[in-house]
Amino acid sequence: MRWINNETRAELARSFQEIDGLASPQESRRHFLKVIGGIGAGLTLAVSSPGTLAKMLPTGVTAAEGEAFAPNAFVRIGTDNRVAVVIKHVEMGQGTYTGLATLVAEELDADWEQIDAVGAPADGKRYNNLYWGPMQGTGGSSAIANSYQQMRIAGATAKAMLVAAAAQRWNLPTAEISVNKGVLSHAGSGRKATFGELAELAATLPVPDEKSIRLKEPEEFTYIGTSMPRKDVGKTDGTAIYTQDVWLEGMLTAVVAHPPRFGAKVKSFDAKEAKASNRVVDVIQIPTGIAVVAKDYWSAKVARDKLNIEWDESRAMDKSTDQIMAEYREISKKRGGVAHDHGSVGDALDSAKTVIEATYEFPYLAHAAMEPMNCVALVNKDSCEIWNGEQFQSIDQMNIGKLLGLPVEKVKLNMLFAGGSFGRRANPVSDYLVEAVHIAKAKMGTPIKLVWSREDDMQAGYFRPAYVHRVRGGLDAEGNIVGWEQHIVGQSILTGTPFGQGIKNGVDHSSVEGASTLPYAIPNLRVEVTSTEEQVPVLWWRSVGHTHTAYSTETFIDELAVKAGQDPVDLRMKLLADHPRWQGVLKLAADKAGWGKALPKGWGRGVAVHESFNSYVAQVAEVSVADDGKFKVERVVCAVDCGVPINPDVIRAQMEGGIGFGLAPALVSAITLKDGKVVESNFHNYQVLRINQMPEVEVHIVPSAAPPTGVGEPGVPPIAPAVANALAAVTGKRYYSLPIKV
Repeated sequence: MRWINNETRAELARSFQEIDGLASPQESRRHFLKVIGGIGAGLTLAVSSPGTLAKMLPTGVTAAEGEAFAPNAFVRIGTDNRVAVVIKHVEMGQGTYTGLATLVAEELDADWEQIDAVGAPADGKRYNNLYWGPMQGTGGSSAIANSYQQMRIAGATAKAMLVAAAAQRWNLPTAEISVNKGVLSHAGSGRKATFGELAELAATLPVPDEKSIRLKEPEEFTYIGTSMPRKDVGKTDGTAIYTQDVWLEGMLTAVVAHPPRFGAKVKSFDAKEAKASNRVVDVIQIPTGIAVVAKDYWSAKVARDKLNIEWDESRAMDKSTDQIMAEYREISKKRGGVAHDHGSVGDALDSAKTVIEATYEFPYLAHAAMEPMNCVALVNKDSCEIWNGEQFQSIDQMNIGKLLGLPVEKVKLNMLFAGGSFGRRANPVSDYLVEAVHIAKAKMGTPIKLVWSREDDMQAGYFRPAYVHRVRGGLDAEGNIVGWEQHIVGQSILTGTPFGQGIKNGVDHSSVEGASTLPYAIPNLRVEVTSTEEQVPVLWWRSVGHTHTAYSTETFIDELAVKAGQDPVDLRMKLLADHPRWQGVLKLAADKAGWGKALPKGWGRGVAVHESFNSYVAQVAEVSVADDGKFKVERVVCAVDCGVPINPDVIRAQMEGGIGFGLAPALVSAITLKDGKVVESNFHNYQVLRINQMPEVEVHIVPSAAPPTGVGEPGVPPIAPAVANALAAVTGKRYYSLPIKV
């Protein structure tokens, strides 16, 4: 992470403490820009307004020598010739630091080696996600998509101002000055200058109007479409800064004992034995349990194990997974809220020659990010500061400010790298951050590092909801699909959150997406949903509703194809005639996989195609089944259409990672409940994909000039149905529950 000096942890602490002590917001901002890369005085550009993609400073506004152009800068060029690209989205492995830096470098014509990606401060007015309105945050595979024009304009504007500075210094027309790899030159005179040499002069010039800025045509791209080296550096040599690396003077470590059942509360507790260690500083009751504060993690953890807590479980959950799924199955047989309805499904199914019915079951899932939940919190009388892998800035500021009675401007969030998230760190109630702030509030003026163990992370929530789908499909005498009815039952993620207003007529779109938007040309289609109420805390999980709807829809369409005596790829292509991008990835994946070609005995191929977050992905899986029924996913061929491919290597990595991530719930992952308690506690019984289970993967990217869309999540949904369909091709059986049991 390049926005802080990471030579030592002490320097990290001093950098933030120096920012705290500055006299004014303006001085603090200037110091921030110096600290983030040590890049000196120079040129800063701002582009950030929602609704206009890029709102520049008024023409004629200038900056004094050595000062920044504006506080919400995306581009800063220092006299040392370094270019800092300020990134408003958290880097959690998905490649945002590289992708967004690429957009600026492309239009700026910078040398890639002079580019540093640095994390933006939390400020929803300046660094908002343009798809989310005045709100800063990362999610929905939107980082590149919402920033594409914004960051290009920022880079192009900086370039225009550098060219203007060179023209002024050399007394030449701007049209005669060229820029290449961070050097401005004039062919006729032989004059040359680096960005750093022109930065201070450029900072005195007026910011050109956005309408006058020319962006490159695709044929002019040099970085976009090229696999440039990643900018989230330090992960392989230990210099990258994660929350666990943060050290502040006087910092204490906290762990929390959470109730074993959801909904339980602390009735009483005895901390005498826990406090016996001289390394334990305090034991504090907070709304979510009992916190132990100590001088180090291990002392806190051992002391927590010695707590004697009596839990009030009078209103706690006592259900088991089997009971929940049985209830959902019964609900699925009834009517639900209508998410989509066209044609007359009832009549179509009544008159169909053949009707197929299937009930699908999907368990709760843990996010299981490699870095469990953690953060550092420092609460003072009139301010709060947080250090963590910050994904949901505006929501977290709001929740913390509400708890402390502070305006959001007094809640400072320092965005570090995150060791994965898959949706977990974007929590509408900011659960673990609020937990840390409760503890830090009780220890006013002392930095508190809250650490969740793997067991805490696995058992305290949050989870992908469990679902049951009941699907009925009808075929006519010619094998055409004439009707499709689907009822989805499960908890609503949005209910009870600030996003609950997105629920319309009782339909949480995140429960039905992928099914309610089914693209197949089926004349009669109805999708219903029933949102259940459980005490299990639930949250979006990588690709959200598509995690289960893709499985039910893509395995069911496959079953209908086989029943109708049609090739699964051919049927899909026919039903997708009005959706060329769906067809494009499906045909590419099928062709590259050798669809229709012979396989060894005991092998089978399966296909699935799905759109999520405006990206289109098709996958063909090849599986082998042994005589004893054990199977292995041998090969996956993936085709993706995500618009303009910014960095092909990042796209391939995200597809490969998404396939591995999606194979886990297909093969091994499940959270189960027994009498209201989570059974799984760590990776020994919550299985994730092992390296020997990872198949050979090849990824093919569809060339496109369409605006870029996300790749962090869309690789996940198609893999499970592709594998299930491949197994069905071998065994002749259909698999209606995940993980798959042969």
